[in-house]
Amino acid sequence: MTPGTEPKTFDPAKVAALIPAYRETDHISEVVRRARAELQTVLVVDDGSPDATAECARQAGAEVIVHPKNAGKGAAIKTGFKVLMERGFDYVLILDGDGQHLPEEIAHFLSAAAAMPCGLFVGNRMHKTDGMPLVRMLTNRFMSGLISWICKQPIPDTQCGFRMIHREVIPSLFCESNAYDYETEMLLIASRQGHRIGNVPVTTIYGNETSKIHPLRDGLRFVSLLSRYF
Repeated sequence: MTPGTEPKTFDPAKVAALIPAYRETDHISEVVRRARAELQTVLVVDDGSPDATAECARQAGAEVIVHPKNAGKGAAIKTGFKVLMERGFDYVLILDGDGQHLPEEIAHFLSAAAAMPCGLFVGNRMHKTDGMPLVRMLTNRFMSGLISWICKQPIPDTQCGFRMIHREVIPSLFCESNAYDYETEMLLIASRQGHRIGNVPVTTIYGNETSKIHPLRDGLRFVSLLSRYF
């Protein structure tokens, strides 16, 4: 059997949603409520927000862990991974807390996991780019092509944070990256271990959210990451 194609156990009750969040009081309540309509367990990791993000998430019905200070999106995801793996979940589904991902599309990931033996599924926004800012679309296509080449498998939208990971992949994801480069390193690690990465068509909603990516700082982190894997 080809590595990465072994059957994965699948039970929707053993899938948990993980939402890393930082300063998301405007969106987190609605995201949590809608995610809870799809999955029984929704865990929010508040990455040291100075506002009421954690309280809003609790009131909406999420379980909440709070970092004492901001440590980065990757660090928040790893905190959630640790807790959910200890509780025995088979898959962890990650979505953002800013409303860019439609919780109703969690069902697409569940259907894909039931049909395909992949260690990791990544949302694919590039099948329909209407409304996507041109610069973002071009950047996504370039980066996805580059990372797909390094990973030696097609990943149409490597920059999408809407994704689902099987428990057998997660132990290897407690790696160096703690910021936004972590989502890319996740793909590189999974690919190096022979896991198949599936893609799931999703919609992205662009609203009034403000990007938390710092172009220079995070760009340098990304270059450093790729240099390690080259």
